[in-house]
Amino acid sequence: MKKWLAVFFILIAGAAAAFFYALYAPGPPDVTVPRSTLFYAADGTKAAETHSGEKRYWVKLDNIAPSVVNAVISIEDKQFYDHFGLDPKRIAGAALADLKAMAKVQGASTITQQYARNVFLTHDKTWTRKLKEAWQALRIEAFYSKDEILEGYLNTVYFGHGAYGVEAASQFYFGKSADALTVSESALLAGIPKGPSIYSPLASREKSEQRRRLILSEMNLPKAEYEKAIAEIPDVKGAFDQGENAAPYFIDAVRTELEALGFKEQSGLKVYTTLNFIHQEAADQAVADGIEAGASVQSALVSIDPKTHYVTALSGGRDYAKSPFNRAVQAFRQPGSLMKPFLYYAALQNGFTPVTKRVSEPTTFNNTYSPKNFNSQYAERGVTMAEALAVSDNIYAVKTNMLLEPETLVKTMKQFGVSSELEPVPSLALGTSGMTVLESANAYATIASGGVYGKPVFITKVEAADGTVLYRYKKNHEQRLDEKKLAVLTRMMTGMFDETMSTYAAPTGAAMAASLTRPYAGKSGSTPYDYWMAGFTPALATVVWTGYDDGSEITKTEDRSRAKVIWSAFMEKVHMGQQPQEFKWPRGLIEVEVDVETGTACTGGHKLLFERGTEPTEECQPETDPIEDQLFPELPEWFR
Repeated sequence: MKKWLAVFFILIAGAAAAFFYALYAPGPPDVTVPRSTLFYAADGTKAAETHSGEKRYWVKLDNIAPSVVNAVISIEDKQFYDHFGLDPKRIAGAALADLKAMAKVQGASTITQQYARNVFLTHDKTWTRKLKEAWQALRIEAFYSKDEILEGYLNTVYFGHGAYGVEAASQFYFGKSADALTVSESALLAGIPKGPSIYSPLASREKSEQRRRLILSEMNLPKAEYEKAIAEIPDVKGAFDQGENAAPYFIDAVRTELEALGFKEQSGLKVYTTLNFIHQEAADQAVADGIEAGASVQSALVSIDPKTHYVTALSGGRDYAKSPFNRAVQAFRQPGSLMKPFLYYAALQNGFTPVTKRVSEPTTFNNTYSPKNFNSQYAERGVTMAEALAVSDNIYAVKTNMLLEPETLVKTMKQFGVSSELEPVPSLALGTSGMTVLESANAYATIASGGVYGKPVFITKVEAADGTVLYRYKKNHEQRLDEKKLAVLTRMMTGMFDETMSTYAAPTGAAMAASLTRPYAGKSGSTPYDYWMAGFTPALATVVWTGYDDGSEITKTEDRSRAKVIWSAFMEKVHMGQQPQEFKWPRGLIEVEVDVETGTACTGGHKLLFERGTEPTEECQPETDPIEDQLFPELPEWFR
């Protein structure tokens, strides 16, 4: 007998050892669940969120109203802080009720068991699932504190309408955070998980109200607090903030950047971005107004603060719902004459000045390449760089590119941060290699910054759900380019808006000038398939592209002007109410009034900037009357 007793105890001890080994050996169960990642605009307001079909914001137990905890424990598991994950008394009572009914009619799951089900299991009512649930509950209790378990449960339980966790539910039903819930609101929420399709106030206000009153009666509230809570009928909102759909193209670019930083999106992150809502709304409106409904032409816009290189607005198309393809960052399109300012910066580095002349006439390069000017307009004379830039003379540009050698322009574009592959050929001066709108915008922002280069910034900070800072943007700018030469270039770039800059062709932005209220520096660009407008003030640089997704030639006259229309509408809108800023220039430059045709110093001429020692010294010749010359050939010069 003693022998059998010994064997029995050995078996019991072995079973117990095996049980505890299985319970503890694997280590803590992973209770991580997908969580909504929240994206915030630069002003701290919510801009968007992403989730895997479960809208869930993880909050600490300390950030949940105590009345929620009281309500949940009162109705779900009064012995929560006393049991070990299972409640034998409740299990026995439920089993007896099920036997009497010969069916599964009463639940006995503790909060820990429900948490285990939310994380690991399905909600089907089978004995197999219940056994697994009980086992996982024991493992959870073995490794986590009661408060940790309660926090996990409150952040994973389903409240209906796509809201997982008490914070999402609080936002959905009441439009407030979980820490601001009243006792009455807490009781209403606590009643929903039993059956969201039955007890949600949006499904049945009557049943929701009956359960709210039941829970309040179970909470052991002081009489005055109870009566106040009973009398308070919660005002149900029943909607999430619409901010989650704001700036979808911008947020897509942020998500790509977030992945590049090594973060997993569905981990409850808080991502703080550079998005400026005013700029983004202006961009969306400018695109909507600038392209008529039904037109097949597409667009993209990127706006960047030159001082910080923060991307303030980004539009990658006309309608994200119809086409999420992000043309601002994914499409490589030929920039056309947007390349010319960078070419002329290289020319300034190589001894050119704003009055350096080249003959504008039909020209064939290398016996094979014969570019043409717009509308085949040629000066048939020497034109200055300032005039050539204003009217976008192609012959001047290609001649300059050939003189410097095309590889020089490729290297210059890299200095401005362009990483796209550019082919060093004569036509590169006219933008025949593809670039993205984002690259172009940041390159123009670098001009506007006086040559201070920085990568375009979308994300300033990333936090974990508990507020721990995981990433903070550190400014990494460098003075890559010559500030003086860029100031000279910027002054020339204002010429595109001045209709008096040329006599043989219209400056490319002259038609826009009447709608502009402040100084801008800019450059337009076009190919048969792409139309662009780029420009900046001291405070903001913006690039707009328009074209067809299939690369078709743009033949409609109205489609050729849309980029300029969108750009001017956007820039005017975002600068509205601000004092116009003049472009400043550094020491070592001199302002000279110049005749842009002859390149000579001329009182009353166009004001251009020069590095000291490079300004024109030849004075312009005053106009004379040929009839007067014939009548009085001997008159002294001063008399004329």
